[in-house]
Amino acid sequence: MNKIKKHTEFAIVDIETTGGNASGSRITEIAILIHDGEKVIDRFETLVNPEREIPLQIFALTGINNEMVKDAPIFGDIAETVFNFLHNRIFVAHNVNFDYSFIKHQLEQEGFKFSPAKLCTVRMSRKIRPGFHSYSLGNLCNRLGIDIQNRHRAGGDAEATAILFGKLMEWDEEGIIAEMIKRNSKEQQLPPNLPKEDFLNLPSTPGVYYFRDQTGKVIYVGKAINLKKRVASHFTGHNPNPQRQHFLRNIYNISYEICSTELMALLLECVEIKRLWPAYNRALKKYEPQYGLFVYQDIQGYKRLVVGKYNKQFQCIQKYNREFDGIKVLLNLMEEFNLDVRLLYFGHREDSWDISANPIQEIPLPEPEEHNVLVERALDSIQENRESYFILDKGRNEAENSCIWIENGEFYGMGYVDKDSDLTNWEDIKLSLDRHPSNHYMLQLVASFAEKFPNKIVSDFQFAQ
Repeated sequence: MNKIKKHTEFAIVDIETTGGNASGSRITEIAILIHDGEKVIDRFETLVNPEREIPLQIFALTGINNEMVKDAPIFGDIAETVFNFLHNRIFVAHNVNFDYSFIKHQLEQEGFKFSPAKLCTVRMSRKIRPGFHSYSLGNLCNRLGIDIQNRHRAGGDAEATAILFGKLMEWDEEGIIAEMIKRNSKEQQLPPNLPKEDFLNLPSTPGVYYFRDQTGKVIYVGKAINLKKRVASHFTGHNPNPQRQHFLRNIYNISYEICSTELMALLLECVEIKRLWPAYNRALKKYEPQYGLFVYQDIQGYKRLVVGKYNKQFQCIQKYNREFDGIKVLLNLMEEFNLDVRLLYFGHREDSWDISANPIQEIPLPEPEEHNVLVERALDSIQENRESYFILDKGRNEAENSCIWIENGEFYGMGYVDKDSDLTNWEDIKLSLDRHPSNHYMLQLVASFAEKFPNKIVSDFQFAQ
């Protein structure tokens, strides 16, 4: 059983603030109790002038108003005292990363470098007294018979945390706290409500990971080349922004799906974000192609090909990331099928094809029927040129291959096939894959991979008739 070193001291901290994030809010009250492992031996407590208005909802919670803090010291006046109380001591708080983020942020603004070992009494309580429905300070104190005086004030909550801390020290017969304060322990980095075992069980392989809230709902999906390393990166570094602070507090569980390659992980991540729509995912939710090739029939009966801004409400023949790519396709169609430029639209670049002074203006337009036949041929050529192929790559183990199937230019599905199966039976392979909706982002991923690794592409196949 590991023991805590002699003469180790703990700084038990509680703060009140003007809001929920260190980057946009300020400390209004701070209490620091120095604990020697058995009892409190010193203390520091003061109101702090935040140099800004205290919101009404914060006053309703803490009772601290603008009048109370107007003559209090600003944080810069007490920064050295705070630093000296915390220096060379283990930083302890209930949901430690909240208090730590504020104090680190404001100390560093005053020129103090601050990176102590940390202990979270939420995590300590979960390990030493498991099985409670809630580990909030109020609920824990009620369950354990700890009387809180001046709730939601720094001094009162720090006193209650110190009593809780003392009890946990007494109950810790397995050396849990000593393990938690080791410098190489992940306990100092992990979110307060996440079991350490969830992190330790992560493999160092490609895959997709899921962060879940207290109800089990997925709140974030990510992909990784190395699952353990990528997940750990979410919990390292100091970011005081509110989104990250709320995000970390809401993580109660991690699950994962192993993938064979980075491409398989990227595709599964996209599928799962679209399926689950997690609250904290942003980038892939917003991703849409910017431009498209459209066809419509005007009041004169002409079918017109148009390059314009992508709009999912209109049927799109092809999608593009850049307007230039769509214009290039339309120019090639115009030349190959002898389409009249006056019946085409090249987006905002139309002024580049100034035909007002061109002799073509004097030539009558073709008949609608004649022109429309050419347009249909052009559209047929696009359809015929849409490729069908699959990517065969390594599997999650030596007994299988991964397979990604593209059919007529659309993503069909993906999965894993046994190496012992008949890899020339294309129909059986296709049927064994998991179907997924196609989208532009996934097609871009696959197309980029296919261009980079042509040796992994199988395209010379036909289905049995």
